[in-house]
Amino acid sequence: MDFSEKITDRNFIEKLIPQKFPFVMVDKLLEFGEREIRSGFSVNSENILVENGFFSEAGLIENMAQTSALHTGCKHFDSSGNAPTGYIGSIKKVEIFDLPKVGEELETTVILLHEIMGVTVLTAQVECNGKIMAQCEMKTVLAV
Repeated sequence: MDFSEKITDRNFIEKLIPQKFPFVMVDKLLEFGEREIRSGFSVNSENILVENGFFSEAGLIENMAQTSALHTGCKHFDSSGNAPTGYIGSIKKVEIFDLPKVGEELETTVILLHEIMGVTVLTAQVECNGKIMAQCEMKTVLAV
C-alpha cells in the first residue's frame, strides 16, 4: 500500500497499530517516510487518558509510542491485517511542557535514529497549535 497520502480513516489506522479501542492514541497518518512519521490525534472527553478536561502526561507518552507503532505498522503492512506488536524498552529525557485540552488536535513527529535487530531508537515530539507539548527519546522493541 502507498502511504504517501494522508489517512484519516480511524478503522484503517487501528489496523496499523497493535493497540485497540479504548486505548488508541493516534487517529490520523499525516506523513510517512522511511525514517520519519507524523501522526494526528483529536483529544476527546471520552478518552481514558483524559483527566479534568486535559490529555494526561501518560496520554502524551502513549501517543508518542503509538506514533512509533504506526510507523512500524506502515512499514510491515500486508493484507493479513495484523500489526506487529512492540514494546517500549526505555524512555529517557521526557519533557512535558503543557497538557492539551479536550477538543484540541495533536501532531506528533517521530524520527528513527537507529534500527537493529528489532530494536529502534527514536526521538518524538508532540505539538498542539504550533506549541511543543512533550518530547522524549525512546527505545522500542519488536516482539518476536
